[in-house]
Amino acid sequence: MKTRDFNFNLPENLIAQEPPKERGQSRLMTLDRSSGQRAHSSVTQLPCILSEDRFLSPLGEKPLLVFNDTKVRKARLNGISLKSGANAEFLLLEKNKNEEWKALVQRSSRRKVGSRYVFYDKDKNEIASAEITKEEGEFKFIRFDRTIDESFFDKYGSVPLPPYIKRKDNPSDAERYQTVYARETSLQEARGTTLQEARGTSLQEAGSVAAPTAGLHFTRELLDELNRAGIESVFITLHVGLGTFLPVRAENIEDHVMHKESFFINEQSASLIENAMSANRKIIAVGTTSLRALESAVCEEQLTKGLLRLKRGEQGTSIFIYPGYDFKAADALFTNFHTPQSTLLMLVSAFAGRELILEIYEEAIREQYRFFSYGDAMLIY
Repeated sequence: MKTRDFNFNLPENLIAQEPPKERGQSRLMTLDRSSGQRAHSSVTQLPCILSEDRFLSPLGEKPLLVFNDTKVRKARLNGISLKSGANAEFLLLEKNKNEEWKALVQRSSRRKVGSRYVFYDKDKNEIASAEITKEEGEFKFIRFDRTIDESFFDKYGSVPLPPYIKRKDNPSDAERYQTVYARETSLQEARGTTLQEARGTSLQEAGSVAAPTAGLHFTRELLDELNRAGIESVFITLHVGLGTFLPVRAENIEDHVMHKESFFINEQSASLIENAMSANRKIIAVGTTSLRALESAVCEEQLTKGLLRLKRGEQGTSIFIYPGYDFKAADALFTNFHTPQSTLLMLVSAFAGRELILEIYEEAIREQYRFFSYGDAMLIY
């Protein structure tokens, strides 16, 4: 299958450059993937929509929502070349055992091994210096002269907005490009539990270099409404990295290699999901990252025995889902509208069919839906 088979023409004015004025005030398209029937609604109507007969189990039980509660790190840093004085933007991805940071760098071909950079705060005080120690393909490895930890990112880093948002990040992005349930206080308020009970994760709190954008639509009020309506939620964690957002450059999609991402499912969440599956309740993945984690955690050896079980604990996945994939853990998907020729578009095409998804995207364009990270949502069932 060709990468170009997943292309579509999107007017630039439909690429959302800002989030909606109020979180949760987004449009929602619902799609029945069996019949192709679709309807236009709003995210605020989710409690009513998910209480309808089509989302109930044979015994009338309501669905289970599975959220990715990862936290976006302010992983973008701006440095100055000691040799040329030119600006260089670094997106720090992960730290290796040698205390070097793997990074994507603007104008990568100009950033040679041995190049040194200095970093300043907003008052022009030097806060760090670094050297490029090696390179692997499009990635550079950087060694800093000080520890780069979460407090450093929070104080000096910038929100890693995707490149199709043609503006600098502003202070409001620190809140709006983050789900309400990614923060400790928000988790406690939204779920009435301690952070450890709600997350139950051994992964560090922050770790994503892109937001799990489907979750950006959910407010604390909406989470409360869903809970009052009897629609349960569970949280798992997948740190969004290159596996999610790196473009497909291969001509044939089968030749694309996904980068590995870390995820975690605790005992409580796994048990709730398994019990819901056993009761034939609908499992709704909130976002493609939640769906990829669920599908990756399925124990294949148990599946051969007719038992659907999930692996617990910290895991890694490089799963690439495209048409022809046999879904095992998810019955529905709540997601945004994705970029052309991306692995995300290929995933939703696997879930609903390529032709139907491209048809739906054309309808969304006619109806002036907002696309990508800060855009509108769809619910595929």
